[in-house]
Amino acid sequence: MSGNTWQLQDAKNKFSNLVNSAQKNGPQFVTKHGKEAVVVLAFEDYKKLSKPKTDLYKFFQKSPLAKVELEIERNKDMPREIDL
Repeated sequence: MSGNTWQLQDAKNKFSNLVNSAQKNGPQFVTKHGKEAVVVLAFEDYKKLSKPKTDLYKFFQKSPLAKVELEIERNKDMPREIDL
C-alpha cells in the first residue's frame, strides 16, 4: 500500500483504514493482480461527481431548439374496437 493505492488483500484486511483514507485524503485506488480494479470515494465526493451539472429546466432553456415553436395536436379519432 503506497499513498492512495491499495492491493486488494490489504484493502480487505484494512477496510476501515481504506474508508478513513477515502474520507480524509480523497479517492483510494484498489488493484487486483497488479491492475487497477476499483476506486473508493467518500460519499461527498461521489455526490459531487454524480450530480447533474444543470437542472432539466436550464438544460432545455439552453437547447438550440429552445426557440422552435412546436404544434402538438392530439389525434381525436376514436380508438379502435377490440373483441374480447
